[in-house]
Amino acid sequence: MTCETDELFDVKTQFYIGNYQSAINEAQKLKLNNTLQKLERDVFVYRSYIALKKYGVVINEIHGASPQELQPLKQLAEYLSQPNKRESIVLKLDQQISGNIDVNNHVFLLVAATIYYNESNYETALKVLHQSAHLECRALMLQAQLKMDRVDLAKKELKSMQEIDDDAILTQLASAWVNLSMGGEKLQEAYYTFQELADKNTPTALLLNGQAACCIGQSKYEEAESALQDALEKDSNNTDTLVNLIVLSQLSGKTPEVCNRYLSQLIDTAPEHPFAVEFQAKEKYFDSLAKQYVVTA
Repeated sequence: MTCETDELFDVKTQFYIGNYQSAINEAQKLKLNNTLQKLERDVFVYRSYIALKKYGVVINEIHGASPQELQPLKQLAEYLSQPNKRESIVLKLDQQISGNIDVNNHVFLLVAATIYYNESNYETALKVLHQSAHLECRALMLQAQLKMDRVDLAKKELKSMQEIDDDAILTQLASAWVNLSMGGEKLQEAYYTFQELADKNTPTALLLNGQAACCIGQSKYEEAESALQDALEKDSNNTDTLVNLIVLSQLSGKTPEVCNRYLSQLIDTAPEHPFAVEFQAKEKYFDSLAKQYVVTA
């Protein structure tokens, strides 16, 4: 293990398990002399602010004179915070990736792939990421492959990650994601991975949602609800938690009021979330159909 990894290990761990404020706090405690380590620390701090939806901090602090490695993070913050600019940001990104890409700048690769991932353009995300052997790029590739229902490719990617670093927290998370997607008896393995990471660190909304998804897949609805309520206490606006609660309330036979409450909260918190958008589109379609069958006197 390198000195660099030692210095930033806690920051990275907190970031990867979704404990973003703790990642920022840990980073601020560090007294670093190495310029590269300082830069990597700043990358994780700004990524944590983005994850917390504190986009203004990133947009205001990263300027023209900031290091090249930080510039893509400003682009990501602008993309996520300014829906009206997304089309132009994606067009600019298309031009950037059509030229010569610095494959050593993994921050740019991650940002570009994240934007394409958010656009549901998984093929282009994979095209950007495959050029890098960086473990986090491999993990995002695996997530894109799972989104495409290519569990076969994700399993191969997981094997590559295990060969690079079997003990890394990203590799453990990737293993849980693959097992979760495979279902069946693999759900219990995924559950234990999320549980072990929570026990070693802290139960975050990300880890609790992972556990809840495993429980839902096994029809253990009470356990799933317990995990999701814990996740809701940690972050009442977490979209994964709200979506899982909507699904769970349907499966477990809760009253429509309970389901609608979570749905309203999701639409209020994240109106552009795919689940919210699709639901509202179907609701509008149903209303238009219903009008065709109105009985006139």
